Order: sequence, then C-alpha cells, then structure tokens
Amino acid sequence: MNKNSKIYVAGHNGMVGSALVRRLEQMGFSNIVKRTRQELDLTSQKEVNAFFAQEHPDYVYMAAAKVGGILDNISNQARFLTENLQIQCNVIESAYRNGTKKLLLLGSSCVYPKDAAQPMPEAALLTGLLEPTNEGYAIAKIAGLKLCEYYNKQYGVDYVSVMPCNLYGYNDNFDLSSSHMLPALIRKFHEAKIGSADTVTVWGTGKVYRELLFVDDLADACVFVAENYSSADFLNVGYGEDFTIAQIAQLVKDVIGFQGDIVYDTAKPDGMFRKIVDSGKIRALGWKPKHTLREGIELTYNWYVRNIDRAKGRDVP
Repeated sequence: MNKNSKIYVAGHNGMVGSALVRRLEQMGFSNIVKRTRQELDLTSQKEVNAFFAQEHPDYVYMAAAKVGGILDNISNQARFLTENLQIQCNVIESAYRNGTKKLLLLGSSCVYPKDAAQPMPEAALLTGLLEPTNEGYAIAKIAGLKLCEYYNKQYGVDYVSVMPCNLYGYNDNFDLSSSHMLPALIRKFHEAKIGSADTVTVWGTGKVYRELLFVDDLADACVFVAENYSSADFLNVGYGEDFTIAQIAQLVKDVIGFQGDIVYDTAKPDGMFRKIVDSGKIRALGWKPKHTLREGIELTYNWYVRNIDRAKGRDVP
C-alpha cells in the first residue's frame, strides 16, 4: 500500500474497525473511506454494489460483523448466521467486481472445533464439531474465510483472512446483555466499586481458559499481514498465552481496585474449556503483540471511564 491508496475500512465505528483506522492514520494513510451503518447497509447487496461502483477502493479491511457475547450468541443464532453471511458475500463479491487489489477479512477463533488440540493450528479447521453456544457465528466466519480462499484460487485475487483470539480494547461493547467476557467484567467491577458492593458475580466456574489480545495489537497485525502476506491460507493472530477466567477476573479486580469478593455462578455456561490459537505462522513472519494483558486492561478501563455513558449501551457493528 502507498500512502495515497484508497482504503475502505468496513465497520470503522466498531472496536476492530476504529483500531484499524487509528493504526492506518498513525502510519500516514489519509485516503480512508468510511461509511456508517446508516449510510451503507452491508447486508444490502444493492447498496454494497453501488458503493463499490462509486468508490472503487484499492484495499478493503473487513471488520464489519454482527458480534456479541455468549448470551447474545445463544439467543440469536439465526441472526448471527444470516447477517454475517450477507455482509461477507456482498463485500467480497463487490470488491472482486470492482477491482479491489487486496482484501483482508477478520475471522474469529470460534471457527475451530470445540475439541481441537491446543494451541489450535490453522490445520484444525473443519476437523470436528463446533462449540454449540456460538455455532451460527462460527459457521458464518468459516464461510467468509473459505470465500476468500476460493476467490483467490478461482479468480487469482489477493484476499487474505486472519483468525484472532478473543479481543478487547477501546470502543468495545460494554452492554451486559450482549458483551463479551472482558468488557462485561470491567463494567461489573467498576460499578461494584463505585456502588460499594460486597461481591461481583462472574458467569461459569472460572476454570475455563481464554486467550485475550488488545485490539490495537490486532490492528497492527492486520496492516502487517496486508503488507507482507499473500496466500489463500489464513493466519491465526493471538497473544501467545491464555489465562483462566478466574485469573482474568482477579486481574480486572486489581486494575480497578475493587475490594470485595468474586462469586462464580456455576449455573451459567462456560463455553469451550480452552481456545488458544497457534500463532506460529505469523510470528515466523516477524509480528508479535506489543501490549501485555495488564497493560491492555488498564488502557481499556481508562477508556471506559472516560467514555462511560456511551460505552454502557454501545451496539458494536
């Protein structure tokens, strides 16, 4: 990419999309195309076709998706599947028809089987059953990365996919009805602290493991991949270490300064026992994350406190 390239960041108001815009602007890219959900409905084939025919972006970062936490996924499997399929099919096809030079698709580590060997290598894809609690979203993301692979092989384009581990950071979704685990913990501990509560309740047993990557590190990885990697084979992007939910909850508690106790609601689902990705391929290319988990949580909490009113009810695209 040169500094004058026209770059479309789909989902620029979301956590990943806004991090991509920050990273690109830091690197001196100024011709960044953005559209809000109100300006461009990515589930509408007609609107997406018209947008690409008008703008002809040179590069596309596909960070737009319908995302949510375990409760939201369980309750809305059909919507997670259909909306994400529509977004991916519309954007990938329109990019191809309008000469986009390179497209990068954001996937998710939930594409891997629930019983995959740990750490999960890229080769584990489609080798077993998916975790039922987010199966709809996972199937959509598998379809997206396979679309990129097939377009590369059939049409000779340069579309790449990255599969990040669990993400957190600025512009995350802190709505407790739809958020992921870490932003939910940040909100719960913050509200417990300012409300002088005695306890904070955490879903599940606390014994399952999660790998967490600060979103600005993912954005850095995406730009690195776009500039240094061309292949039909997708890449994992992870932190390189995982932690139990209990360890993560304790770390959030320490960062926020909550003095009470942590209570685990074991009637609530845990999800997969462990899901750490094997990031050996991208590490071999020369990329690694810059922020420790504690540093990332501190930055995210500081952002949350500064933006608390809109962060509480944020509906992440």
